[in-house]
Amino acid sequence: MARSGKPLNVTDESRSAAMTIILLAWPVLVEQIFTTLVSFADTAMVGSMGAGATAAVSISNSPIFLINGIIMSLGVGITALVARATGAGNTQQVKTLMRHAILVLLYVGLPLAVLILCLYRAIPLWMGAGADILDGAATYNLIVSIGRPFMIISMILNSAFRGYGDTKTPMILNLVMNIVNVIFNFLLIYPTRELTVLGVTFTMFGAGWGVVGAAAATALGMFLSGIMALYVAFRKSNRYRVSMTCKADFLPDKALTRQVFNISLPAMLERICMSSSGILVTSSVATLGTLNIAANSLCLSAESLSYMPAFAFQMAITTLVGQALGAKKPALAEKFVRTTQLMGVAVMCLTGLGLYIYAEELIGIFTPDREVIAIAAGCLRLMALIQPPQLMAWVYGGALRGAGDTKSIFYIGAVTNWGIRTLFSVLAIRVFHLDLYAAYVFMSVEILVRLFLLYLRYRSGKWKTIMQKMEKKPG
Repeated sequence: MARSGKPLNVTDESRSAAMTIILLAWPVLVEQIFTTLVSFADTAMVGSMGAGATAAVSISNSPIFLINGIIMSLGVGITALVARATGAGNTQQVKTLMRHAILVLLYVGLPLAVLILCLYRAIPLWMGAGADILDGAATYNLIVSIGRPFMIISMILNSAFRGYGDTKTPMILNLVMNIVNVIFNFLLIYPTRELTVLGVTFTMFGAGWGVVGAAAATALGMFLSGIMALYVAFRKSNRYRVSMTCKADFLPDKALTRQVFNISLPAMLERICMSSSGILVTSSVATLGTLNIAANSLCLSAESLSYMPAFAFQMAITTLVGQALGAKKPALAEKFVRTTQLMGVAVMCLTGLGLYIYAEELIGIFTPDREVIAIAAGCLRLMALIQPPQLMAWVYGGALRGAGDTKSIFYIGAVTNWGIRTLFSVLAIRVFHLDLYAAYVFMSVEILVRLFLLYLRYRSGKWKTIMQKMEKKPG
């Protein structure tokens, strides 16, 4: 079993703010890079079985992502509260919150996992799966659903681990899950065959299970990740170990549960808002024809490479602000935000430059079609220019989440996503018959407006007392 990472005392001001940010962010960055690379490899291995296999594996993604979004939203509340309690030096409160993370698994996560299991065939049917892929999609869902409860375990507990400053354990758990997935994909998808490596030919075992093998590999990776997360949470040497030895331990604390959901519900609504907005914009892009559909998909895929450092900085600032406010050091929280902005903008300027210069080459990795490359590269260059302000918006959003101010993020996101990105993109394409580039122009405008509104909320300073007001409310 993997050893848990040592929690980082982020309120120790003897260390520079930049070093503290790096110590928290680098495991998240490694995790994101590896997950992305494995995702590419996983897609390629499934894709080698043909379009039918790819469709069977991916047809249920949208509703599954929605369920995952609910779980991740609950994790936002847990991260914020654990970070605050850690910063306050309240070890018992952190332990109580860890126990409540387990209760979230039992009372919310497992029922959702069982629901997906019961709907293993209905979901692809609802998504329009044809007779040629329905059986494969249903079988894939059924097998993966066996491992899904364990993935939910790791998602929720990773949120708690990050809250008390341990970003290495989530990195290790995700690396294990992804490595196991790739190895067993290789062993279970393909049949036994002859391979040649460095001029040496040998017989490589393969189960030849196809889609079933891909599902089994995914479920096994989920299972190991979840078991290891539980081991870390209950391990005696863990300072914040979970203890559930009597019936009372399985009963949630009303006030804490209220605080978790007060923070998590707006985060959940934010995800739903963004997802529904994306669906409408994508459906409008679909009216532009196959070339634009492909260009939009590939542009988003290429741009996602730049999200990895941005996500790492966002996760780091959430923990940093939460712990600093818990320690009653709002000035330190502001220092972390300023330093993260400076470091993040510097990194995103470099990534943006790379996206701009090598736009055609990046899109060319995914397709040889010159028309698609030309359309997607133009959109990607526009997004390259918006990378620094997008990072700043992510950092302000992460800081507000760490303070528990998720309502303002939801309100701002709803206004900008629906009032700018969705409204004007749909009008531009469906009414004024403009091209894909116009949709990306409004996407960029939405990012700038969202940054401005988040900055105003951050400058108001109201986020510093959100948790205190929440704690004073009667249960």
